[in-house]
Amino acid sequence: MSEPLDDAAVRKRHNRRWTLFGMGLGAIAATGAFAHRRAYAQPMMFGHGPGPGGWPGMGDMDPAAQARRIDAMVAFALADVDATPEQKDRIATIMKAAANDLQASRNLHMQARRQSMELLTAATIDRAQLEKLRVEQMQLGESASRRMLQAMIDSAEVLTPEQRAKVAERWQRKMPPRG
Repeated sequence: MSEPLDDAAVRKRHNRRWTLFGMGLGAIAATGAFAHRRAYAQPMMFGHGPGPGGWPGMGDMDPAAQARRIDAMVAFALADVDATPEQKDRIATIMKAAANDLQASRNLHMQARRQSMELLTAATIDRAQLEKLRVEQMQLGESASRRMLQAMIDSAEVLTPEQRAKVAERWQRKMPPRG
């Protein structure tokens, strides 16, 4: 059995968790915004949401725009932690690689979404095929989650422990933990 943790160890563990959260937020926001743009470029069932053209600015994001958005999010996330330009560049590179890796997942998600809409609007509902799509989407989500965690950990390792603590503190001020 392990020894109980003292207050400093508990705070350190808590700060590490919030640091990972803060670092990943930028990556999640970037990929989430991109996936959101892609998802809502398709018409929604029963007339809700945008039409085939989507809302203005909701189409595919070109790679240069995506790279600029990730750079901006990294700069924002690291604004108050005295990160060096090299650290910012390394983290941006990590996040861009994750976004690129997740492109295939986004494409598969959109393909499955279109297929599910076809199945739900067919004359006869194929429950087995819809369940198969659901399982595939859960596996796709698991894979994407694993890749995002890898990017968060890789990014956190670029920073010093002091910088990670500052990121955690900043994110705690913005989003205090629920008690």
